[in-house]
Amino acid sequence: MKLRLISSVPIVGLVLVFASLAMAVQDPTINTRYMDPKQPMNVRIKNLMDQMTVEEKIAQMVQLDRKVVSAELMRNYSFGSLLSGGGSVWVDMVNDFQNGSLSSRLGIPMIYGIDAVHGHNNVYKATIFPHNVGLGATRDSDLMKRIGAATAAEARATGIPYVFAPCIAVCRDPRWGRCYESYSEDPNVVRQMTDIILGLQGEIPPNSRKGVPYVGGKDKVVACAKHFVGDGGTKNGINMNDTIIDWHGLLSIHMPAYYDSIIKGVSTIMVSYSSWNGVKMHANRNLVTNFLKGTLRFRGFVISDWQGVDKITDPQHANYSDSVQKAINAGIDMVMIPLNHTEFMSIMTSHVNNNVIPMSRIDDAVKRILRVKFSMGLFENPMADYSMVQHLGSQAHRDLAREAVRKSLVLLKNGENADTPLLPLSKNAPKILVSGSHANNLGLQCGGWTITWQGESSNNLTSGTTILNGISAAVDPSTEIVYNESPDAEYVKANNFSYAVVVVGESPYAETKGDNTNLTIPDSGLSTIKNVCGSVKCVVVLISGRPLVVGPYLSSMDALVAAWLPGSEGQGVADVLFGDYDFTGKLPRTWFKTVDQLPMNVGDEHYDPLFPFGFGLSTNSTGAISTSFKFVSMYYVRAKY
Repeated sequence: MKLRLISSVPIVGLVLVFASLAMAVQDPTINTRYMDPKQPMNVRIKNLMDQMTVEEKIAQMVQLDRKVVSAELMRNYSFGSLLSGGGSVWVDMVNDFQNGSLSSRLGIPMIYGIDAVHGHNNVYKATIFPHNVGLGATRDSDLMKRIGAATAAEARATGIPYVFAPCIAVCRDPRWGRCYESYSEDPNVVRQMTDIILGLQGEIPPNSRKGVPYVGGKDKVVACAKHFVGDGGTKNGINMNDTIIDWHGLLSIHMPAYYDSIIKGVSTIMVSYSSWNGVKMHANRNLVTNFLKGTLRFRGFVISDWQGVDKITDPQHANYSDSVQKAINAGIDMVMIPLNHTEFMSIMTSHVNNNVIPMSRIDDAVKRILRVKFSMGLFENPMADYSMVQHLGSQAHRDLAREAVRKSLVLLKNGENADTPLLPLSKNAPKILVSGSHANNLGLQCGGWTITWQGESSNNLTSGTTILNGISAAVDPSTEIVYNESPDAEYVKANNFSYAVVVVGESPYAETKGDNTNLTIPDSGLSTIKNVCGSVKCVVVLISGRPLVVGPYLSSMDALVAAWLPGSEGQGVADVLFGDYDFTGKLPRTWFKTVDQLPMNVGDEHYDPLFPFGFGLSTNSTGAISTSFKFVSMYYVRAKY
């Protein structure tokens, strides 16, 4: 996939922008006070809403996939938002759609959204940061701010002002296919990581009111905390399943990060597919309206997940009219439809006309959507700023991602004891072996949500540095590196290697396709470990979105590194393997002995892990120096509301 970016705004685009603004100004029936940035926001919102028809208000609540929309439809309907689904590619089209919106009767700009869950991950050559589970291992909130700022800049480089991130789920069961999107099983760590919002949206002003959305300029984006609430606690780790937990448990485990996100000015919150004690979150008025908007005083807008309203019923879309009524009355403001606007708008219009959905609920939704649009300066700056192009995949951002990789690595084993460490590896060894399916494959290294929704097992997926590339750059020029993806034992024994680096792990996945009850290393990886580590000193680098079963194979490994899903900058792994930087990462998750123990989290009564939450060995230039770790029980979390 190629991304074509142009360096200046097309003249025709400027003409259309000015023409659309002129249309609104010249129409004598339209009071354009809402276009005046000097007016107080509430005045602008009221002025605009007083002039909107019911149809225009409902249209603001619609978010459609760009594949089913044209600039003409945007002009005719003035839909509130568009998005690119997982795997979508776009170039100048965002401005084309925006020109359509600006040409509508009131000229209300649309807001374009995209999943950017570990960098601007749908775009070729963008910087791909480690997935959240790896970032949770860093415990570094300042790093999170910088990653947020870099992601915002790269999104803005392609004209995108709205990202569906961060995921602040507290994953309580690694069998869940989205567990790598969670920073930790411990809500304290997740709360700390919400500082990414300050990077995405900008530092919130000291005098900002609690719960009011904030976006600090044209190089920042609207963030979206997701998925409200309890998505990481579903029964048996099944995606979209039921989270069975009492009110105190919901508040102490799954809710605290939302409180922090709101305090930090997050502009939007996405509702979860999952249920809480049998009630679908997309239809849960008590939590969405009463608690989120009422108790927590959230003033941004609440958005559904992709076809989340359809999924209120099983089979989905079985009674769409009833689902729409339940979702909107529950408090959802913007609906990610995302493919059929006519059915939704027809049902909504009927519900409003028949007082099934009160007009006050529509007005609340539209007011919240417009508040975010005014807060981000979308009316003043609706078009993409092409001066941001140079930020896409910049060296500064790649250096930042490499730093994040270094800090995310968790050293689980380093020799039989502190006196016989294998790491750091010698750069001057005569001959080393690099093997394993994940050693030289960017797609496997990046995981799901990379260019495509499910990710791909391809080394040409995007641009970056594989772990093999990083090793090649790290060692002395005189060292011979032999790369053999899956050598047999006889080959290893016959070649007199000084040591081996074995890089294996999971294949890419996302969401339900990642649900896994076995959590085993694929057979090809186990064969490589057996053949290599049985014949020469070896360090195994495990690429995975969660802990996997390693106990039965641990004795054959001289060293074991949890590298999670490091993203595009594999050289960060080599930086630490060879001692240029120390291992500092700590487990964000409990590493179980067997899947029969699951779910098992720190603080549980019968806590018997292979490696406990917070565990992580350290190294310096002489080897392992510490085996300390820290327990932080989620049961001690006491959020105040």
